[in-house]
Amino acid sequence: MLIEIHKLKLNLGTHTVLRDVNLTLQKGQIYGLLGPNGAGKSTTISVVTGLRAPTAGSVRVLGLDPAADALQLHRRIGVLAEQAGFYDWMSAGDYLMWFARLYQKNLDKTEIASLLGRVGLDGQSPAPIETYSRGMRQRLGLARALINQPELLILDEPTNGLDPRGRREIHDVLLDLSANQGVGILLCTHLLDDVDRLCTRIGIIAEGRTLLEGSIADLLSTQRAAVRYRLRVEATETAQPLPADITLLTRAGDWWHVEIASAIEPASAWRKLLDTGLRIDEIHREGGGLEELYMAVTEAKEAA
Repeated sequence: MLIEIHKLKLNLGTHTVLRDVNLTLQKGQIYGLLGPNGAGKSTTISVVTGLRAPTAGSVRVLGLDPAADALQLHRRIGVLAEQAGFYDWMSAGDYLMWFARLYQKNLDKTEIASLLGRVGLDGQSPAPIETYSRGMRQRLGLARALINQPELLILDEPTNGLDPRGRREIHDVLLDLSANQGVGILLCTHLLDDVDRLCTRIGIIAEGRTLLEGSIADLLSTQRAAVRYRLRVEATETAQPLPADITLLTRAGDWWHVEIASAIEPASAWRKLLDTGLRIDEIHREGGGLEELYMAVTEAKEAA
């Protein structure tokens, strides 16, 4: 288990910020941490990374106590904060070479260029970071989080500022990390489309308390209904028939309307489609599914 949090409570002065947070993340999983603004998501991340010590409860990350073993933990994790700061006068390559030395890694220019290329940046560009757009900074922040080949990635709004194609490219990087390298990823985001495509497990928190946690398939099965999506798909000549639990309803050019069974996580469905030889450029939910579940849980909390 990469992260185990049970009954986490955190007081800041006289104010209780986290009341009862529970979270479990295994190797190779992508976990979506969801909740309204002010729910306690970023504060939970600060506890996971050892920046704040819990008032009560149990927190283990990679088998360590984050508050007591922060330095040892930081060598094994990668973090992309929502507001990622850089030395703007440096080029991306020089910045990553400098940052790598903090981990006692002497990466050469070829290795740095390869890492930047992986996240969609020009590894040879001498342009200073101050000229980068918000989306380019997000890409650079992800490259920085990967510099030490982490076992666990903690990402706060990683696709902010990216266009649909850029989001898909980052999604592909994260899916490769989880599926092929066994990296666990804790994803904090407001974009339910990102969660749909990437995550197999979620936790929904509000007012510092976990309202719901589990696999998306199990949670959606309680709705007992298939979920419909609109996809922009690039087909290839080698594309195979669709999996049995994915039904093509209509097709108009590149736009497909599909229905997936409630027993399968959306992220697993998209992986199955990719395995058939299709390329998915955009995903839009058309009713039911994760959004309906999220709204029902958080609205019930507000009513209570």
